[in-house]
Amino acid sequence: QVQLVESGGGLVQAGGSLRLSCAASGSTFSINDMGWYRQAPGKRRELVARISTSGITNLADSVKGRFTISRGNAKNTVFLQMNSLKPEDTAVYYCNLTPYRGAIRLDDYWGQGTQVTVSS
Repeated sequence: QVQLVESGGGLVQAGGSLRLSCAASGSTFSINDMGWYRQAPGKRRELVARISTSGITNLADSVKGRFTISRGNAKNTVFLQMNSLKPEDTAVYYCNLTPYRGAIRLDDYWGQGTQVTVSS
């Protein structure tokens, strides 16, 4: 069973920075995308950033130039460096792992979420 454990959320003033970390355990998949999604109160969960096993990244337009996603050397960790934070970045941030068996996408795994609050 794959488990994702997030850390690094918290309260920060606008313009500040936070770094989120997510560690996956129990995964035997050699090919997997990892990423971060967020959900603000009353809104749908939305993609923030994703990174493939080969390091290809995809960031939402709203965070380009401010957020950076990266993977650890072991490939089962993912980080989200968030700079120049804005109040509209306030949300619960969820770590995601999408495994693949060859070209076949398998079911997603999700972390429990970590709160990020940006005060104005």
